[in-house]
Amino acid sequence: MMMNATFFPTWPALLLIAILVLLPPGIGYANAALGLCVIAGVALGWRERGGLRRDTGVRLIVALFLCYWLPALISAFDSIAPGKSWSTVGGLLRFLPFAIFACLGLRDARLWPRITLAIGAILALWLCDAWVQAFSGYGIAGASDKDRLSGIFGAKNLKLGPTLAVLSPFVLAAARERFGRAGLVVAFVFALVPILLAGERAGWLMYALVVLAFLWREAGSPLRFAGWSASAAVLAAVPVLVALHASPAFDARVERSLRALQGTGASIDYASSGRTRIWPAAWRMFEAHPINGVGVHAFRYAYARYAGAGDAFANPDPDEGALHAHQIVLEILGETGVIGLAFWIFGFAIACRAWRRADAAARKRAFVPALALAAMTFPLDTHLEFYAAWWGLVFWWLLALYCAALSADRNA
Repeated sequence: MMMNATFFPTWPALLLIAILVLLPPGIGYANAALGLCVIAGVALGWRERGGLRRDTGVRLIVALFLCYWLPALISAFDSIAPGKSWSTVGGLLRFLPFAIFACLGLRDARLWPRITLAIGAILALWLCDAWVQAFSGYGIAGASDKDRLSGIFGAKNLKLGPTLAVLSPFVLAAARERFGRAGLVVAFVFALVPILLAGERAGWLMYALVVLAFLWREAGSPLRFAGWSASAAVLAAVPVLVALHASPAFDARVERSLRALQGTGASIDYASSGRTRIWPAAWRMFEAHPINGVGVHAFRYAYARYAGAGDAFANPDPDEGALHAHQIVLEILGETGVIGLAFWIFGFAIACRAWRRADAAARKRAFVPALALAAMTFPLDTHLEFYAAWWGLVFWWLLALYCAALSADRNA
């Protein structure tokens, strides 16, 4: 039994990992695995109902869930699109039993090195497929998108860049644990190229934050951190220059980004792919509905009302115009108002407090999902939609792992 508990993942771990495996084929498949976790979470919660209030992981996850869900609930009462908001509020409820399942099912701290390694191995397979597609134009999901490397998600689902960037701590941590610092360096370059070619600038920034966090962790002092950061920049310059020469699409993406340096409104709008039109509209939504926003997931239905004159994103069809704010703070303010932002800030404080109170072993276990969450929610970046089915699932998958890792028991 000791051998099995230490070296092989339990069925709860396999279910949680299955969600990641099933993300590329489609959100429906991942939600099916999530549904099994929800059912198991209800069953485990009922079986252990007498001790749930004393479980630190469950208490943490309930508090964080309320900070995420209550703003959505409050925003739905006078939403611009009440049907969409209320269905979203109902759908979000599944994340609570799912996260409780993670905390109850992954109590054994001895499992965590293997869980991190298994997740890192899955992501390494995604990266191998991306490398093959970069050279041949084809991968497991078929032909790549003509403008960006689409990888295992396929040309009709361009989420490779931000997903790899957010989940990259698992690859880097697994390589560091298995092969030492040399493995960490190889993994850095191995993940860098597909993230660059995926063409999402938000992914570039998230990956840079992840790498800087690992460098700080390895360096241990400001002076060594500065030296290692400079070395990492030099090392990264080689694949960047090769990609600029070999990939016209990547070169065009960099050129577009650099246009922002011209400083004009038109150049910044061009460099941001039109987001300088979307962000002011999101702010106007907040100004018009400052308390609880226009309603969770109602951004696309409200956009035409608050768009500027001549805004090409102001489409009467909510599925064709601007779908979300592309920025986490503006998404929260526009859709859930100051109530939403206050709850999110409070949730961040709760998560940080749990980190500070945890011992060194718990922090080591939780470092990878914590770093992934930090990169995912970094406010000075563009973002996918946190209350949407896809990105919301990734967010809660990481949040469940974070809470479970912090509360795991060595003697479970």
